[in-house]
Amino acid sequence: MSGDLVGVWEVALSDGVHRIEFEHGTTTGKRVIYIDGKEIVRRDWMFKLVGKETFNVGSAATKATINIDAVSGFAYEYTLEINGKSLKTYMENRSKVTSTWLLNLDGIDCRVVLEKDTMDIWCNGQKMETAGEFVEDGTETHFTLSDHDCCIKAMSSGKRRDGIIHTLLVDGTEIAETTE
Repeated sequence: MSGDLVGVWEVALSDGVHRIEFEHGTTTGKRVIYIDGKEIVRRDWMFKLVGKETFNVGSAATKATINIDAVSGFAYEYTLEINGKSLKTYMENRSKVTSTWLLNLDGIDCRVVLEKDTMDIWCNGQKMETAGEFVEDGTETHFTLSDHDCCIKAMSSGKRRDGIIHTLLVDGTEIAETTE
């Protein structure tokens, strides 16, 4: 990468945390976008130095846009939008619709993500095969990580404001939820 790096963002999606890097050559008009170190967009000799670059991130092809705005003279501001929302707003909303757990199994770091709207479960970028069942106090979604039995229990908090509580159990042991 050259000295034109002007923006770096970390975006947590269900399939993992992705690093987005943006190069903007204000003298050459160059724009380059890297995701996780891999170049995905390159535009050379762009005469318009302001504007937008839209691309997809992650295995679910989440829409991302880098906005390039002139602040004053030759100073520019770079902002990242995910699904049409600022990165901050997107991450705040995401924490409401997903639950994330970080754990170490057999020496391997695992990032387990539950998408509450679809009940899809992801581990380290792979969508897991699951089996759901209704139980007396809610639901249980079962899946396997290496040789470990895992289960996400969903049960009512008993309080309307708090809604449903999701708990990850690995071999019967509860794992604390992580805030990203």
